[in-house]
Amino acid sequence: MNGAGGTSGGIGQFFIGLIMLCGGVYLLLNAISVTSSFGLGARLYGISAWGGNYGITGGMIMLPFMFGIGIIFFNAKNPLGWLLGIGSLVALVFGVISSVHFHLRAMTAFDLIVILVLAVGGLGLLLRSLKDSGN
Repeated sequence: MNGAGGTSGGIGQFFIGLIMLCGGVYLLLNAISVTSSFGLGARLYGISAWGGNYGITGGMIMLPFMFGIGIIFFNAKNPLGWLLGIGSLVALVFGVISSVHFHLRAMTAFDLIVILVLAVGGLGLLLRSLKDSGN
């Protein structure tokens, strides 16, 4: 009878490792808080030119988007409208993603050690179960 991954490794090790890995990754992701500074007035991109530091906000990105949508509704075959519309949406998505901040919440050293042992130990057990035991 074949074990995990078609090898003669242990199925029990595989499932114990999988449960440990999932638990550790869940606890780690649960300890991370995500915030964003995005808004129509928030600075998405910065440009330094002519001795000054200029910022492009979400509202400024909406202007070419509105012109692009207007051109598309007037003439759907105009490539400038599609370029403005799609380019503005791509810039807006990248701006939102770049404004996301991740923070690890305060926890004790014991909590962090438990999380890391579960995640890394589970990964080790899972990978060991996929290796042929040589029986």
